Amino acid sequence: MVRSRYLPSIRAAGAGLAALALLASGCSDDSGTPSKESSRPASPSEEPSPDGTASAAPAKGSVKVERTITTGLRAPWGLAPLPGGDLLISTRNSGKIFRVDGRNGKKTELGQVPGVGASGEGGLLGIAVPPDDAKMIYAYFTTESDNRIVRMLYDSKKPRGDQLGAPDTILKGIPRGEIHNGGRIAFGPDKMLYAGTGESGEGGLAQDKDSLGGKILRMTPDGEPPGQGNPQSDSVVYSYGHRNVQGLDWDGDKRLWASEFGQNTWDELNLIRPGKNYGWPDAEGKTGRSGFVDPLEQWRPADASPSGLAVAEGSVWMAGLRGERLWRIPLKGTKPAARPQSFLDGRYGRLRTVVSDGADHLWLVTNETDSRGTPEKGDDRILKLKVS
Repeated sequence: MVRSRYLPSIRAAGAGLAALALLASGCSDDSGTPSKESSRPASPSEEPSPDGTASAAPAKGSVKVERTITTGLRAPWGLAPLPGGDLLISTRNSGKIFRVDGRNGKKTELGQVPGVGASGEGGLLGIAVPPDDAKMIYAYFTTESDNRIVRMLYDSKKPRGDQLGAPDTILKGIPRGEIHNGGRIAFGPDKMLYAGTGESGEGGLAQDKDSLGGKILRMTPDGEPPGQGNPQSDSVVYSYGHRNVQGLDWDGDKRLWASEFGQNTWDELNLIRPGKNYGWPDAEGKTGRSGFVDPLEQWRPADASPSGLAVAEGSVWMAGLRGERLWRIPLKGTKPAARPQSFLDGRYGRLRTVVSDGADHLWLVTNETDSRGTPEKGDDRILKLKVS
């Protein structure tokens, strides 16, 4: 599948040849395009790091689209793998959660999350499944008054559409807006629940430590402050100064990485440390200003507008919405090992979510049906990628 509407004529011709190869072989290879954007090195870490002895990911990686798992999704947003290979997918506008068979792509509706107020960029957003309890589903969504996180019992033996229990709200009061609702949630290696929030269009909230907006939050599965590991023992705020956090994942050394929408100048990939200030609205991108943490990498919004993020094969993989591409950022510890590469440029349109299977494969969710794309037959879809 090639979206030549997006690519310039020369690239469209090349993409057309790639599409023929895809039809012939059933998969597609992408050698990747290195970033042409030069940038200063990130600010030195204030904490010791093992970068001197860390192994570096190869400068050049690869992406192979092995297959399309399912098609016909409407405004998909979050994805959570289940034991055994099936997937849960949330749909922003309808407030519904579906189970997708990992082998044949068959979709089963679990149910509709009550209280979802889909408006603007809000709706049913991220979902997560605890590492030790596949019968519980966590969801982040927008209501008429706030953004909140709930958990629901999941019973696959009940009739379709009625498999979700009543939501138990574990955290509420996250600022809502027509824009910048954040929404990504994930369980970390420490079994704590993390959430990326937005500042709802009010930049000052990002610097207000008493607000849940423009933050990365860390909490127990019950929505309580963990007591240890957070900057303040009685607060779920983990880091602040964020504009709109959209992606969260951890590397093999349990370091947290996050992708973030910029405004007009720089989108960001950040290495997250507790209590640190990531600058918004006083700093965007790499400024070198005292008191703020510079991003590891940055992109012009036209090339990225990042959403989901996954770590696999020693690299960060970042899905781009406006940029319509998948970025690979090879790592050497806490530093970039080489310039970012882009893959799948324009082939599948807007890319919302990317999740690692824990090895050398990724699930990638497209997002052409969210009112900002140009849907084509089969949109939206989940792809299975092999990466290196």
